[in-house]
Amino acid sequence: MSIDTVPPMTEEPKQPASLAKRLSGLWPFALVLAGLGLAISQGWHNYLTLESIQANIGWLDSQVAANFALVLVAYMLVYAAATAFMVPASFLTISGGVLFGLAFGTMGTVFGATIGACALFIVAKTSLGETLRSIVGPFLDKMQAGFNEDALSYMFALRLIPAFPFAVVNIAPAILGAKFRDYFITTLFGIIPGTLAYTWIGVAVGDTLRAGGDVNIGTLASNFVPAFIALGVVALIPVVYKKVFKKGAAATEGAVEQ
Repeated sequence: MSIDTVPPMTEEPKQPASLAKRLSGLWPFALVLAGLGLAISQGWHNYLTLESIQANIGWLDSQVAANFALVLVAYMLVYAAATAFMVPASFLTISGGVLFGLAFGTMGTVFGATIGACALFIVAKTSLGETLRSIVGPFLDKMQAGFNEDALSYMFALRLIPAFPFAVVNIAPAILGAKFRDYFITTLFGIIPGTLAYTWIGVAVGDTLRAGGDVNIGTLASNFVPAFIALGVVALIPVVYKKVFKKGAAATEGAVEQ
């Protein structure tokens, strides 16, 4: 009597992820696109030049006065989109100071930049991460050691010491496996000093523009001296950081030198 042989078990081929599942992972990217589309549809991007702000300072002030919360939220969305799409946003930071003053301008920029950076962080965790890896690839090896040693302190150092491009600092932590909580905390608090200084410049620019034809050397000096003092303080932050947090600063400097 013959015994039937049992064929060896084979693994079933893995089914490719459904289109709906793959698309669901792209919702942060879609959210950023929606915010950017809103900004463009409303024509807000047309005001992102110094000449435009100078020519429309009266109208902009009236809009801020009449719809302060709405304009501030719109500004944060535009800033978030600019950050997520890796668009240099120094002028936006200065514009925030012109439009909203030091306190609200700093707050709007910090929250807008943090939202955009977090959206970029989440996108980097999806299938688009491989595309973003090509942007930060040359920097990853230099940053790996610092992340392995103390990711939280290293990310604070990256925010306070401008050793790498801002877009790289936004993307690399996600690829290197940083926790979202740590990334959020270091971004939110780490960008405050630099944001405060540039917003202060915006306040000085706004005061100068509103002075119109009466602008003179004395007005310029009184408006800009506090802002440049703030920039000087920010420039000293890396020095202070190196003294207080020698290990984190050394790791950052070592990465740059490699």
